[in-house]
Amino acid sequence: MNYYENQKGWVEAIVGPMFAGKTEELIRRVKRMDYAHKNYLIFKPSIDDRYSIGEIVSHNKKALQAINIEHGSEIKRHLKKNTQAIVIDEVQFFDSSLVGYLKDLADQGYRVICAGLDTDFRGEPFGVIGPILAISEDVTKLTAICSCCGALATKTQRIIDGEPACYDDPIILVGEKESYEARCRNCHTVLKNEKK
Repeated sequence: MNYYENQKGWVEAIVGPMFAGKTEELIRRVKRMDYAHKNYLIFKPSIDDRYSIGEIVSHNKKALQAINIEHGSEIKRHLKKNTQAIVIDEVQFFDSSLVGYLKDLADQGYRVICAGLDTDFRGEPFGVIGPILAISEDVTKLTAICSCCGALATKTQRIIDGEPACYDDPIILVGEKESYEARCRNCHTVLKNEKK
């Protein structure tokens, strides 16, 4: 599956809208590393406390132990001599300095696998994800199913009190089905004016 396994280090990115199975795909890749007897560390941003504090958890409740971090610089202090891969979920919540850390890890020979939203609720690139895609050797873009029409969904729709969010609303709002839906391009809506 991975054309880069013969080189020393590389970056893989798994992206898409909410409910596309990004964390599930991340967990699948980790399970394959288990079968291959590879040593890895899993990280997640401290801000993501939707299902669990010390685990990455998919929407279908598959879970793996993870280390909570607030900043990419914390990864280095957790590395062990036998670590071969670094796994990071919800990368969109980290600041732009994460890109340099991921690049350095790959340059040092680690396999780096990260997953996150590629666009925010506005449909625009979500924070650090653009630069991560640019340094990745392998990019997997997943789709969900549009909650309105059933087409392939590539967008994340934020819903507040049953209505689409306004463009000026804060970018980060950690939530799940109560706040977000997967939508196709045609059904995705962002209100341009603030609600009164």
